Amino acid sequence: MAITAKIDVKDKDILGSLQGFFKNILETDEIQSLLVPQHLPMKNMVMPTLVTDPNHLNGVDPLSPAFPINAAKIVSRLTRKPMGAKFAAVLRPCEIRAFVELVKLKQGRTEEVILIGVDCLGAFQNKDYFQLVGHNAAESTVVFHENVLRGKSTEIEGLDLAPACKACEYPVADNADILIGLYGLDIDQFLLVQSQTEAGDQILKQINLSTTEAPRARQDAINAVITQRTKYRDDMYARTRDATDSLEKMSSYFATCVNCYNCRVACPVCYCKECVFVTDVFNHDPSQYLQWANRKGIIKMPTDTLFYHLTRLAHMSTACVGCGQCSNACPNDIPVMELFRTIAHDTQKAFDYEAGKSIEQEPPLSVFREDEFAEVVGIN
Repeated sequence: MAITAKIDVKDKDILGSLQGFFKNILETDEIQSLLVPQHLPMKNMVMPTLVTDPNHLNGVDPLSPAFPINAAKIVSRLTRKPMGAKFAAVLRPCEIRAFVELVKLKQGRTEEVILIGVDCLGAFQNKDYFQLVGHNAAESTVVFHENVLRGKSTEIEGLDLAPACKACEYPVADNADILIGLYGLDIDQFLLVQSQTEAGDQILKQINLSTTEAPRARQDAINAVITQRTKYRDDMYARTRDATDSLEKMSSYFATCVNCYNCRVACPVCYCKECVFVTDVFNHDPSQYLQWANRKGIIKMPTDTLFYHLTRLAHMSTACVGCGQCSNACPNDIPVMELFRTIAHDTQKAFDYEAGKSIEQEPPLSVFREDEFAEVVGIN
């Protein structure tokens, strides 16, 4: 039976109360370690940390509007082979959805991990986050959440959320074992905790929390966020389609790409150990470049940039969860996410598929159905 409980917030110390909750989880019989975002002592940024000692949880901040990496890649690394012990991972909804895709692609396992999802209010791009936080990142976290949950703008000091977050209609994690709720609550008083699986039940039963019911305002608050973000998403789709609806426009869209492959490295569901674009296939001889230049009189260098992105779109659009790390990693601020999310929407809709929604739903390209796309293959 699902458990709904609350984390009491003492003296309005939201992060301190969460740190106490995670300490309790780490002290249960089942959990040997905790993967959780934490402020780094050497730099004003929040990064995933694997913690085994409860005394090292003082910098934990899963509410920070910083998103330097999609931690699904880390959970994949920790679960591809047996660890020999169970751990808990505190993740955003898009990180859980990406991990679900990786599990289906045989790049991770669920047997040894408890997924803890946190309601997501969004995050800033890296460059904006550094400008926003100044010298007190933890204080910025609290100010951000108080502003958003009290109905104020997500914009702070002229800086707004990353476009991926403004277009994300999944503010609540569907596939978490344990969910930490923020929407529709007075977070100065308490945070909501809900078990969503039997494994989550077993963990919460070992922690002394007061049971409660989700406030009626919670679902209304979630629906309002989804409505706002869906409108932004649909407007983004329209703008992106208009900006890329011809080869000429697409070439212009990626004109400043330098083939750094940062977007590929940052993408949580791009998992190939060897990418064709870093093999000899694209290690052209010098004479080849000269031949191409002679043919047209001029060529853009480096070459193959558009081909690279089109290839990634063909490979990744069915698994894209729209986390925005591709754009976050681009040194030239190309809106990579906008195009990938737009194409992913169309591709997934064509296959009646939703990336990261369910572990049971098989990836489209792993299943053959004779009756699909009859109008394309000419079979009636």
